[in-house]
Amino acid sequence: MKVQEVMTEDIKACFPDTNLAAAAALMWESDCGVLPVVVDGGNAVGVITDRDIAMAVGTRGRAPQEIRVDEVIQGPLSACTLDDDVHTALKTMRRDKVRRLPVLTDDGVLKGILSLNDVVLHTQKGNKELDYDDVVSTFKSICEHPHPAVRSAAK
Repeated sequence: MKVQEVMTEDIKACFPDTNLAAAAALMWESDCGVLPVVVDGGNAVGVITDRDIAMAVGTRGRAPQEIRVDEVIQGPLSACTLDDDVHTALKTMRRDKVRRLPVLTDDGVLKGILSLNDVVLHTQKGNKELDYDDVVSTFKSICEHPHPAVRSAAK
């Protein structure tokens, strides 16, 4: 099963110079928890999540209107392509511990987003293309917390 068969195509995005208040409002209006960050031409350069916004506002002592998206996003970008097999995308999610991947063309242009929710909705027990075990192993990997010593050493 290819990513393009499962992904969400109708998505919103923001720009690096978008402020966090505007990004949060766009998430609220779109009922989503992530926005791809694009530059001119639609090339994806990152993503920002609702958690990223909450943590930035809670720790920086500045109003959300004063903080730009490019101050918050972290790299490198985890993504997949339209023609990737869903299992390849799930491996990327497990490796990078993310629940959502921007779907890009070979030139890096944003075409959609693949979320763990999208995958779950296309999963069936015994389905040879996408079984429950594929989703559960990915979700377990994403949810695992690093050992506290690993987390503090990474800072």
